[in-house]
Amino acid sequence: MQGEKNNGFDVLYHNMKHGQISSKELTDFIRERSTIEEAYARSMTKLAKSAGNFSQLGTFAPVWDVFKTSTEKLASCHMELVRKLQELIKEVQKYVDEQAKAHKKTKEEVASTLEAVQNIQTISQALQKSKEIYNAKTVEQERLRKEGATQRDVDKAGVKAKKATETYKSYVEKYATAKSDFEQKMAETAQKFQDIEESHILHMKEIIQAYAQSVDETHIQIGEVHNEFVRNIENTSVESLIQKLAESKGTGKERPGKPPPSYIIKSVCVVCEYCLYNSFYSSSDSEDEEEPRKFHVQIKPVQPNNGTHQNRATIDELKASIGNIILSPSTSVQLHNILKTQLNQQTLNSVPFSFSGTSRGPSPVTLASQDALPIAVAFTESVNAYFKGADPTKCIVKITGDMTLSFPMGIIKVFTTNPSPAVLSFKLKNTSRLEQILPNQQLLYSDPSQSDSDSKDFWFNMQALTSYLRKASDQNPSASYYNVDILKYQVLSDGIHSTPLNLAVYWKCTSSTTDLRLDYRYNPDSMNCPGPLTNVQILASVDGGVTSMQSLPNAIWNAEQNKCLWKLSDISEKSENEGRTHWITCAESLRAKFELSNGPSNPSTLAVQFMNEGTTLSGVDMELQGTGYRLSLNKKRFATGMQYACCSL
Repeated sequence: MQGEKNNGFDVLYHNMKHGQISSKELTDFIRERSTIEEAYARSMTKLAKSAGNFSQLGTFAPVWDVFKTSTEKLASCHMELVRKLQELIKEVQKYVDEQAKAHKKTKEEVASTLEAVQNIQTISQALQKSKEIYNAKTVEQERLRKEGATQRDVDKAGVKAKKATETYKSYVEKYATAKSDFEQKMAETAQKFQDIEESHILHMKEIIQAYAQSVDETHIQIGEVHNEFVRNIENTSVESLIQKLAESKGTGKERPGKPPPSYIIKSVCVVCEYCLYNSFYSSSDSEDEEEPRKFHVQIKPVQPNNGTHQNRATIDELKASIGNIILSPSTSVQLHNILKTQLNQQTLNSVPFSFSGTSRGPSPVTLASQDALPIAVAFTESVNAYFKGADPTKCIVKITGDMTLSFPMGIIKVFTTNPSPAVLSFKLKNTSRLEQILPNQQLLYSDPSQSDSDSKDFWFNMQALTSYLRKASDQNPSASYYNVDILKYQVLSDGIHSTPLNLAVYWKCTSSTTDLRLDYRYNPDSMNCPGPLTNVQILASVDGGVTSMQSLPNAIWNAEQNKCLWKLSDISEKSENEGRTHWITCAESLRAKFELSNGPSNPSTLAVQFMNEGTTLSGVDMELQGTGYRLSLNKKRFATGMQYACCSL
């Protein structure tokens, strides 16, 4: 609107026209990329055909089939990109046509503004000229007066000056009117041009995003084809190539000449994989550790017969011989012990929370399903706390959490058969309560520039996720679902206010007795959704030669370990104690009195454990983004960690 000669309208109008030029140029660029991809695809197809025509002689011949298949798939990937780009070109061309119509309509709508621009430009020029004439006539009249010209000349000059003044005044008024009309129409037109330009840029970005997505999908497909090629080459062993050569070029399985029917293989020494395994794990000193144990198999001679009956008998007798191999009792016992030990180790090392502790994990998936794919999520938090005496300011608290996603077995087939599955993305909510978030960087992406302090968006590297799940399936093909650790986090702590069970311990130690009291208070404010604390146990170590113990409520004394153990019923706002149900509004207490033979006792640290199913301390949650997936299960849990203890000052 502003500036010399009021040329803003012309600048904006031509900028709009340049947008149409950009659209056409983008069409040309995508078309050129499509041409390059098509030429490359045709070259790859030609290369695949040449691989199929290479020599089929020798052991290496089957490898050319792997090259041929892989190259054909690569050509197909690039041709698929060509198809997508051709579809995109149609969309861009459609936009170019619509853009031309919109520009034509806009030109008609802003015609009045163009007239206003031309009017103010014309008046501006006339105003400037009348101003110059007015100044000249006024100066001329003043000069004549000063030089003492005749009155007639002075009056004549005065008439001209007056006429120039009226003309100048008239153009000033016209300019004011034209300027008002120009500014009003130009403001409306400038906004119209801006709306057109914003819409144009957004549309162009959408086209570019579609282009980038098509190229990205092709890169993923090419990566899958390459990985398949690598796997096929790795699976093509030297033995298999030689075997194929023997099968295709073999001249027979019988040795020349007929062997006697009395030919007998008396015994065969078989060293099996199990023997080596048993030898490695054996702890017996009486056996030779350098020599694996051997099984002796007696293969009976084949009775003379002709035709297929002889072959059938050979197969049946071999099966019977192999089926009759029996492991020695000592070997079976050793294997049983090994498996039992491994099972115990797996039990001890298993994650405290898993989809089963009846939940069935996520819903099953079939390849025919067109619905959103089901997944499940679990939040498991661990609270560690250390209470010192009854001083709440000296309580040290650390709360950490794990987020786990569970995928049904069937989803792996969906991922592997679809070269470009829908991207799995989610929003982590209530992150303002977290001090630190550590995502699984091998599987997850996130945008560090996100401005929302209470949520954080993540999305999966689908190729990495597919590979991870495929590997898990290979390791445990019978599993119905697979758990994947997604991220870990640390919760912001507010000292004792963050602990679901507040503790304070008091010791009174004399040479003959020890009095112990533990005050505990349920803290519902620490939980996102208050729930009961279950499996509550308190363990205290008391030395000094305990001879007897009295406790309230009843505790269990272990004389060998010098420890007493309280096992409590669920603790919540409404708890049951000694058969009475009541609301917990203040601290409850555990009390014990110990008689000693060698006192006094040394005050020790009490260890506490509990758990909760159904809620978390942080309140962190997840929300799936986009389409293609649904959340079939959302489980939450917290429990005491390695240390939840209380000591006296």
